[in-house]
Amino acid sequence: MNTPHASRLNVTQLVTAALCLALCMVLPFLTGQIPQIGSALSPMHIPVLLCGFLCAPAYAAVVGFIAPLLRFMLFGMPPIFPTGVAMCFELATYGLVAGVLYRRLPRKNASIYAALIAAMLAGRVVWGIVRALLSGVSGSPFTFAAFWAGGFANAVPGIIVHIVIIPVLVMALRRAVPALRKD
Repeated sequence: MNTPHASRLNVTQLVTAALCLALCMVLPFLTGQIPQIGSALSPMHIPVLLCGFLCAPAYAAVVGFIAPLLRFMLFGMPPIFPTGVAMCFELATYGLVAGVLYRRLPRKNASIYAALIAAMLAGRVVWGIVRALLSGVSGSPFTFAAFWAGGFANAVPGIIVHIVIIPVLVMALRRAVPALRKD
């Protein structure tokens, strides 16, 4: 049975998830203006990871999965195959893992970093697995070198930005918005 408090919490999480999805649509426009590192900043990853910390893990997984699809349908980017499909699974994993770990770890600032780093690693591994499976379908090779380059080496700017910005935003939002403190 839903209580008024539970209903408010669900509405808050739904609105927060919708805001994160909207940010997934907008942020790539802002970073796309930075030549050569705009896409390396992984702008769609930021709202999905935030959603994992601010909403229930299922909300974050759904936001992560549909964000690349919706952005492709609205703006034609990212290319849907294989990039967009792999991103769907990667971002869903980010949101799910960040959300689950953050809720299971002690409520300390270090837990934010631990959940964030674990989510980013898990998401990149899932991305690599999906890309390898899709390469079998498309017939184009996806080597370990391609996995390393796409998942880690070329992603260093985004990894740094995520590790610097996301914990600060999570801590600030948890302090500023009382409804986000409750799970």
